[in-house]
Amino acid sequence: MTAGARVFRFAPSPNGFLHIGHAASALLNADLAAACGGRFLLRIEDIDRARATPAFEAAIYDDLAWLGLAWESPVRRQSEHFDAYAAALAALGAQGLLYPCACSRGDIARAASARADWPRDPDGGPHYPGTCRANLRSAFGAADVRDCLRTGGVALRLDMARAIERVGAGLSFVEHDAGRVIAAPERWGDVVLARKDTPASYHIAVVVDDALHGVTDVVRGRDLYAATALHRLLQRLLELPEPRYRHHALLRDAAGDKLAKSRSGAPLRALRAQGATAQEICAAARAAVA
Repeated sequence: MTAGARVFRFAPSPNGFLHIGHAASALLNADLAAACGGRFLLRIEDIDRARATPAFEAAIYDDLAWLGLAWESPVRRQSEHFDAYAAALAALGAQGLLYPCACSRGDIARAASARADWPRDPDGGPHYPGTCRANLRSAFGAADVRDCLRTGGVALRLDMARAIERVGAGLSFVEHDAGRVIAAPERWGDVVLARKDTPASYHIAVVVDDALHGVTDVVRGRDLYAATALHRLLQRLLELPEPRYRHHALLRDAAGDKLAKSRSGAPLRALRAQGATAQEICAAARAAVA
């Protein structure tokens, strides 16, 4: 392993037990790292403290070890690094790109119901109507971030139009087997980057963590392909390095829905209890994303 080794990571959330889809993603990252003499990291994405539990985190370590995976220590736990995410938010605020928003999801839904053609983001959510955009400030520092997140019902949103104007045209990313792909972050509208109950969104935390860990290759499920455009925008705004991307196929249940902790797909530990071996699970998982 050299100083310039490629770096891969698997980053589960401890809000449920891992299923075979998680195994496929973890194994693919580990296999790719091994094939190029690179590094394989594990990150615990436990920003959502209401749903993350120590029991689920412990189960992640146990399941991955059962699969035969090994990772570097220490493991980064996002809940221990809110200061780093606040600093990134302050950096965006200093560019005049953040504004506090007090609108509820119901407020946004009512505004969107006024038009049948209201724009929606790639996840199907209605774009924010811009009600609070007048709160945009030319300078929004660390103290402002802390004050806003202490105030009940307040979120911090990114002014998407200003952000795109700042980075200019030609935003793109490199996707495995597809080459350089044009990114379209405008599809997300004025996204929330922090809330009082969740001081950093997945989007801001993931780009900060990947940069701090020197991740060179982001290998994750196809369901996050559209989010890559937003991540590239944040990387450019924060002057963070650009990794390569590879979005693998999703494992689906008999109904055609992607496997999810909350509903479909037996957890790995249930398959273990039914007599499945680690070798059988690894073979099936690898075949699914080959």
